[in-house]
Amino acid sequence: MDLVAALQRQAVACEDLGSPMYADLLRRLVDDYELGGSSTRVLAGFESAPGDALIGLRLLGAVHRLVLSGAAPELAGFYPSVGGEWDAVLGWEAFEQVLLSRGPEVRNLLTQAPQTNEVGRSTALYGGLLRLAEAVPLPVRLFEIGASGGLNLRPDHFRYDLADGSSFGAADSPVVLEDAWSGRPVVPAALRIAERVGSDIAPVNPLSEDGVLTLTSYVWPDMTARLERLRGALAVARQVPADVRREDALSFLRNVELSEGHVTVIWHSVMWQYLSPEEQTAGDALITALGAKATETAPLAHLCLEPMRRTPQAESEWLIVLQVWPGGVPRILGTAEPHGLPAHWE
Repeated sequence: MDLVAALQRQAVACEDLGSPMYADLLRRLVDDYELGGSSTRVLAGFESAPGDALIGLRLLGAVHRLVLSGAAPELAGFYPSVGGEWDAVLGWEAFEQVLLSRGPEVRNLLTQAPQTNEVGRSTALYGGLLRLAEAVPLPVRLFEIGASGGLNLRPDHFRYDLADGSSFGAADSPVVLEDAWSGRPVVPAALRIAERVGSDIAPVNPLSEDGVLTLTSYVWPDMTARLERLRGALAVARQVPADVRREDALSFLRNVELSEGHVTVIWHSVMWQYLSPEEQTAGDALITALGAKATETAPLAHLCLEPMRRTPQAESEWLIVLQVWPGGVPRILGTAEPHGLPAHWE
């Protein structure tokens, strides 16, 4: 996929997911790029980048970082994340000026892949853990692949509100996930997470000023609910420790071990697609091999939210899937949106 096609596809995705500001910016970037405007110098060398490199989101995240840090005051009035309001004409003019005046700085930031760490995906994780607890009532050791800043390693410290007025999780949490679930009722269960460990090839420290800026810069500025969730999750992270290691997925999986009296849960969301087919096969083999060692008192669970097909002929969906060993039979628990909210249980 060429760069223009990748930007156009990302514009459609942003519009579908609720960010008209980014959809507009990406389409204007396409026009500017095709006319040889300021974006061509910034994006030079990225013409053949694969579509999943998300160059458009890298560029928008880089500029958002400048806005958040106060380094692009001419744009602040147009970014809702800092109190502004997007204007398609004036906002683009200011955006273009930033590309012209700070192009090298923006270009240097394009090497950083987006680190969304979307807290909304904890709807799938926490609901899945409650479904797991129905059959395996043991303390959880939670291991996340592609954890970014590890914010989703704290799902039991978020609150999940349902349309009927009921709620799950921490009642006083600064993270409130509204209309979190629908479909089959989720059964309340005692859930204790005894260990929280993650891995990422480029982990972000959510306790550092730079880490906070990085994570915030990749949230789309006009999606205020996501920004509020992130800020609340950062507050939780300051209170609840988690261990996130700089490690690739396969190395991380090789080091996961079972523990007597605990259920070891391997969790990942919207990251498996970025592994090569060979890495995916190797990852599945490592999880299956660990599952072969599982016992009733030291079980293993593999829980994920990823785009998958129910059958080879079916359309791709964002499925929540759970496998538990001994046994290892995969079960589709439900579906969710790419950012997690809402989840629908089957």
